[in-house]
Amino acid sequence: MSLKVHLTAGAVRDLENIHEHTTDYRSPREADQVLDKFEKIFQTLKAQPERGRHPPELLDLGILEYRELISAPYRLVYRAEGNDVYVIVIADGRRDMQSLLSRRLLEP
Repeated sequence: MSLKVHLTAGAVRDLENIHEHTTDYRSPREADQVLDKFEKIFQTLKAQPERGRHPPELLDLGILEYRELISAPYRLVYRAEGNDVYVIVIADGRRDMQSLLSRRLLEP
């Protein structure tokens, strides 16, 4: 069974920011390659949503409904629910993920 992957508004902003930053500091071609890499990850989530690990920042709090995949330097945090996968965060793993996850998980 193939699930449907949804990007939250925050995840869409994350992708836009990553693309813009990569375009500005590397090249438009490399920015497009980064987006292609994420698209491949989204495709794998459709078939294998349980493959990611639990983010340590959330695991320490006993929160187990979220998982993450790492595509260095990025971390993609998501939640599988029924036939859907919701991507919550796509961020550089060197950022303060604890604060970012706290803000993002509390967004309406």
